Amino acid sequence: MARWSRTMIRFRWAVLGAWIVLFVAAGAAASGLSDLLTNRFVLPGAESEKAGKILEDHFGQKPQGSFSLVVQGAPGRAQELVGPTRAAASRAAKQLPTGKLVDVRPVSGDVVTASIASELQPADAKGHTDEMREAAGQISGARAYLTGQSAIESDLEPVQNRDLQVGELYIAIPVALAILVFVFGTLAFLLPFMLAAFAIPVTLGLIWIFANFMTLSTYLTNMVALIGLGIAVDYSLLMVYRYREERKAGREKEDAVARTMDTAGRAVVFSGTAVAIGLALMLFMPLPFMRGFGLAGLLIPLVSVLGAVTLLPVLLYWLEDRLDRVRLVPRRIVERREDQERNFWARLAETIMRRPIVFAIGTTAVLLALATPLTALELGPGSNEGVPQHLEAVKGLNVLSGAVGEGAISPTDIVVDTGRAGGADDPGVQAGKERLASLLRGDSEVAEVVAAGPQTIDPSGRYLHIQAIGKHEYGLPPAQEFVDRLRDVIVPAAAFPSGVAVLAGGGPPFGVDFLDMTYGAFPWLVLAVLLLTYVLLVRAFRSLLLPLKAIILNLLSIGAAYGILVLAFKLGAGEPFGLTQFDQIEGWIPVFLFAMLFGLSMDYEVFLVSRMREEWDATRDNRAAVTQGLAKTGRLVTAAGLIMFAAFMGFVAGSIVGLQQFGLGLAAAILIDVTIIRALLVPSAMKIFGRWNWWLPESVAKVFRVEPSPLEDSARAPALRPAGR
Repeated sequence: MARWSRTMIRFRWAVLGAWIVLFVAAGAAASGLSDLLTNRFVLPGAESEKAGKILEDHFGQKPQGSFSLVVQGAPGRAQELVGPTRAAASRAAKQLPTGKLVDVRPVSGDVVTASIASELQPADAKGHTDEMREAAGQISGARAYLTGQSAIESDLEPVQNRDLQVGELYIAIPVALAILVFVFGTLAFLLPFMLAAFAIPVTLGLIWIFANFMTLSTYLTNMVALIGLGIAVDYSLLMVYRYREERKAGREKEDAVARTMDTAGRAVVFSGTAVAIGLALMLFMPLPFMRGFGLAGLLIPLVSVLGAVTLLPVLLYWLEDRLDRVRLVPRRIVERREDQERNFWARLAETIMRRPIVFAIGTTAVLLALATPLTALELGPGSNEGVPQHLEAVKGLNVLSGAVGEGAISPTDIVVDTGRAGGADDPGVQAGKERLASLLRGDSEVAEVVAAGPQTIDPSGRYLHIQAIGKHEYGLPPAQEFVDRLRDVIVPAAAFPSGVAVLAGGGPPFGVDFLDMTYGAFPWLVLAVLLLTYVLLVRAFRSLLLPLKAIILNLLSIGAAYGILVLAFKLGAGEPFGLTQFDQIEGWIPVFLFAMLFGLSMDYEVFLVSRMREEWDATRDNRAAVTQGLAKTGRLVTAAGLIMFAAFMGFVAGSIVGLQQFGLGLAAAILIDVTIIRALLVPSAMKIFGRWNWWLPESVAKVFRVEPSPLEDSARAPALRPAGR
């Protein structure tokens, strides 16, 4: 690393030029990225996906990309409203590519609904919502609402964007700037932004390449910006402070950069790899939209590490001393914080060293208590109950729900594949259809069954389409339980002839299949991440025990975050703070939380323990190593964590339950990690473990190509080492 950094400084103009070229090329590519991103959500190979494909190919409709025009008039006037509703829905359908009016019918004494089908995905259909509303207009003596999943997404998008903007502009950015200015104390706080300014666009440029071949989500840009800035802050903090330390020790600029890269730079490489492993978990999930986030999670830390080991040494050499001359915080405050013998972290470390068992037991008990509500965790695929209720599409949904049932917008679509053209007319198939319809009508969850009329037999006569409208919304437990009954009990009891396949699609089955696919793969991928991380950290820490301890503490931190989510939302503890009570945690959130938190938490672990390892190599005194490591890096880790905490709290300030849950989970875990875990539990555990912290047998060391750490040598004082080693 030292030789590498000297090479970067020697060719600094070429390094800067290469990054500028990358920045320009990536910026040009990323300018067209938004056109390639989408919110398409597919479940390859799932039963619900197969049913949806048949409906699209043979019935000309995509249920998730359809709309409903709901018209509410005076009680008893529903029949009078059928004609005007048909005319309004026909006008609206003309504004939707591939849109066609499927059905118009009264569903109660005062409500008429018209179904407009399309072949579009919700992400594509929602862009036509405003034109459809304008074309439909209003009906005299009644109130018309255009609703459906696509309309809800369209109405929700500006709310979501506004929430994110408010969270970033009024919470995340001001708090991050204040912390950076306070921690750096000089204009050097600009260095993280310089690193991020190169790393984020270059990452987006790389994503543009993959977006031409993969289905990637529109929210990838938000993730890259958030993680990219957070990592840039982390790496810059660690390296700038190490550079300052080396300069104070009397080293010349180039030597100080070389020593910084040999210590902090090495930690950054291992840290970035750990972050990439954690985030890349999603790259191997069976759902395309998650794989896209895994790709971004793999690229942003790798590009950031590349910037940290090429561009950042040049910026340190050129700018750090000059930026430090412009003070933003009084020198006496900075010097008091940097006094590694008497600062807060040194005093805290000494206190922990005197009572390590008390701190270890106390903090572990707190974490286990926070994780306890996890036993009540209830996962769901999402729900429209978790969005603001004032939106027009949501109002229409509520009117329809009151008339028919909450499942009216996303019903269960049952497709019967007879296996041959004309098979729908087979008497055995017709008898099975009647038995199926009868069983559906007798189910406690079904509000209405549509088994006759247009769109129930395809033109070839091979496929039948039966629709079951539920009493509860697609994401709620009764709807999910109905899907299990449908597939395991009702369909077999219908006794269709041999060779006939019955597929359940639509809202509730789609939600069940999403959860099954996600959590069928998730545990195995978690195990793979844990194993890879352990191997990486054995190489980084030169220890068998410390990587295991790091993994266990990370799992404790994530478990506590999951427990806090249940406590805040399901058990209602967050209601006094403006959080919406909701029984379920959306199914994608635990996966995203694990991937992001495992990577970011390991980031802080590597920074802290790498410095402790360095102190141990110099003194062979475990207590001194732990104390000095915490004194020298504790405030950096905490500052970096608080910046991420502020960024994640920006999500919590919004009005959408899913984003509130996501933001609170991230913010809580990061706060727990940099306070309870890194500041208290890590040093107390390492004091208890003593020399075993650093044990690495020679046989294992040979495999990892590192210097062994046998226990019998640990008490021996080290020989003097040349500078830079």
